[in-house]
Amino acid sequence: MDVRNRLQQLGWALPWLLFQVFPIAHLLTAPGPTGVRIAAGAALVVFTAAYLTVLGKAFAPGCSPSYRGLAVVAVLGVGLGLWLGTPFAGLMIYLSAAVAVTLPERWIWPAVVGATAVCAGVLTAGGMLGELFFLPLLCLLTAFALRGTRYLIGVNSELTQAREELARSAVAEERMRFARDLHDLLGHSLSLIALKSELAGRLAERDPARARQEMADVEAAARRALAEVRDAVSGYRQVSLAQALAEARSALSAAGITLRAQAPSEPLPAAVDAVLGWVVREATTNVLRHSGARSMTVDLAVTDDGAALTVTDDGRGGDAPRGTGLAGLAERVEAVGGRLEAGPAPGRGFRLLAVVPAHVPADPAVVR
Repeated sequence: MDVRNRLQQLGWALPWLLFQVFPIAHLLTAPGPTGVRIAAGAALVVFTAAYLTVLGKAFAPGCSPSYRGLAVVAVLGVGLGLWLGTPFAGLMIYLSAAVAVTLPERWIWPAVVGATAVCAGVLTAGGMLGELFFLPLLCLLTAFALRGTRYLIGVNSELTQAREELARSAVAEERMRFARDLHDLLGHSLSLIALKSELAGRLAERDPARARQEMADVEAAARRALAEVRDAVSGYRQVSLAQALAEARSALSAAGITLRAQAPSEPLPAAVDAVLGWVVREATTNVLRHSGARSMTVDLAVTDDGAALTVTDDGRGGDAPRGTGLAGLAERVEAVGGRLEAGPAPGRGFRLLAVVPAHVPADPAVVR
């Protein structure tokens, strides 16, 4: 796991470390035996490490809750609060947070109420409940906030899994459809070819002229079947601009990248639509693979002379590695009389511009 992902997971926990200012200041400034300070400081370090472990695993995909870490947070938090008093009462806020993201639903609120009671008891014993009344309140509010966050992350994970399952089902259904299409296209043609070939074989010696006619029919049937298969494969591989944008939005969203784009307001010619769909698909692939971008923008300008599609991102720009994808895309655009420009975007990021004329040959070999 890279450092960036680790920091994102711990991002839920790090802001709350602000409350450790009070126990740290107490250990540094309050009078007391050096041994007690060292022991309390070591316990605070272990407490913090356990807390970060609990929160990190709670929000990491696929990780099991850290019950051992929660136990360490509970024991050290309560122990330090009862031992050293008011400056350490705020540790119960961390305990409430750890409980809210780790325990099953039925145990969360009893444990949070218990942590709140310990916090209030420590403050009361130190005579500071009136001045620091917000600390017990923060125990409850923190638990509410993180319990809600835990729920939203769980729902989002379920939605992501459902979307992936739907995508797999759609792929399987499309494969079945394509298999049925090929069966329907080739079944009749191949049966006809087999029958005609058998008949020509029987007529070869008795009626050569008739046999030649049957073989001519076989050749014609084979050519028709080949053309039908090419048409089917072309339609199967062709992607529209709207479909490419929908696929890009799904893929980029899963990677945490924002897509800013609008579907065409008016239908585009089929060949233009197909070429621009390939541009969006290739641009999306490049952004996902090596741009390091956080957002991608797709702008489409349509005129009577043609269409101009601009794809920009805020990634590494000119430092992004170039592969054969852009070269192949340039050939595809140039094959329909258009042009492709690729290079660093103004300021930061990468820019891809495809200009396609309005009248594009509808040859499947061009757009597939």
